[in-house]
Amino acid sequence: MTVRSVAAVDLGATSGRVMIGRIGDGRLDLELVSRFPNGPVEREDGLHWDFGALYEHVVAGLAEAVRREPAIESVGIDSWAVDYGLLRDGELLAEPFHYRDERTARGVEEVHTVAPFAELYGRNGLQFLPFNTLYQYRVDARLADADTALLIPDLIAFLLTGTAVAERTNASTTGLLGVESGEWDAELAERIGIPTHILPTLVDPGETIGTLRADLVERIGKKLPVIAVGSHDTASAVVAAPLSTPHSAYISCGTWGLVGVELTEPVLTDAAREANFTHELGVDRRYRFLHNVTGLWLLSETVRAWEAEDGSRIDLPELLAAAAAVTDDVPLFDANDASLSAPGDMPARIATLLGPEAPTTRPAFARSIVESIATAFADAVQTAADLSGRELDSIHLVGGGSLNRLLCQATADRTGRPVLAGPVEATALGNVLVQARALGAAPASLEELRALVAATHEPERFDPR
Repeated sequence: MTVRSVAAVDLGATSGRVMIGRIGDGRLDLELVSRFPNGPVEREDGLHWDFGALYEHVVAGLAEAVRREPAIESVGIDSWAVDYGLLRDGELLAEPFHYRDERTARGVEEVHTVAPFAELYGRNGLQFLPFNTLYQYRVDARLADADTALLIPDLIAFLLTGTAVAERTNASTTGLLGVESGEWDAELAERIGIPTHILPTLVDPGETIGTLRADLVERIGKKLPVIAVGSHDTASAVVAAPLSTPHSAYISCGTWGLVGVELTEPVLTDAAREANFTHELGVDRRYRFLHNVTGLWLLSETVRAWEAEDGSRIDLPELLAAAAAVTDDVPLFDANDASLSAPGDMPARIATLLGPEAPTTRPAFARSIVESIATAFADAVQTAADLSGRELDSIHLVGGGSLNRLLCQATADRTGRPVLAGPVEATALGNVLVQARALGAAPASLEELRALVAATHEPERFDPR
């Protein structure tokens, strides 16, 4: 079988990357082409993304990918969920807001006055998160001037191709997609004041969105199709989570920890709603039945604050090694506490939650953070098992968090289940696999795709102690 190549654009909340994926002859691998920073920028009207810079990084990365690998056949784009750009006559009205902007609190109150959360859950199956797109739409005055609203990966695909669509896995995070129908809930949108004409045509992973615009063909170096993948990064990550049995849970761990199981039917019970478990769509219309846990954001923000205090960089592996060597029990805090959601002085806010027991050394403080995240993971895994009625015998931890051996071991210890760590670049691999399948270069079923991941990316096992 000939080796085939595609380009994967994978955008996270703290960094983005463009990668070349190669598949064939028992091979599935990635080549990093470019990595670039991403994060919130403060403007006069609130917290935004520096979207212009992000888009330029994507285009430059694709040009370099084609230069390195002229055989690239397509492009796929995934990113974080819920944030969007508004267009009028094909022009972006303003920089997209960042989901951590404080304006969303007002949106929650206004939406729930019209449609209580219990009703929303029955319609969209989503856990309550104050930054879900429907709350953002409710308080965005620019909506009246827009003719189209596009989530971040769809917006980049539009700028690359001129075709405006909404990829279904990411659309499911807006709160405006029917959990059982998988279609826009127009009645709900109208009731909460969202004009339905801004909601684009839905497409599924594997469909071709369009081809690169002529000016970009010249700049990038090749006329390429843009193929819809699981454009919500977690949807792509779960494609490449090599779930070893139907009794495996997954944790896609980076800035956030997305903890859950894959289902074929929703669990729209009062218990699931009260536990704040969500039903985001996955590739092939699977349900990602999961809970958002604050992930390594807590550690990265803490390290960032310490670096600002010291005026120098902190060696993270060295810090984690010192944290692993801490022998005394460390105090725990609620990793999902609302006070930890915004950027700022994270060590001070965590210390407030810990109170007098807050560790005084940085290694012990870091250990408290890791153990608290692992405890939140363990609670979510057990709740997923209870709500789904599924006995869980293992946990696949994928994404950047799989490199954090202390976190992997702590998760195994606190769940009492083995943790299989990796692949690190699960999101990009899932992106590549869906493109390759659409091109006829990969197996048809999710199970076969995952078997290929397992055969080419052996996970590291952490047994509970």
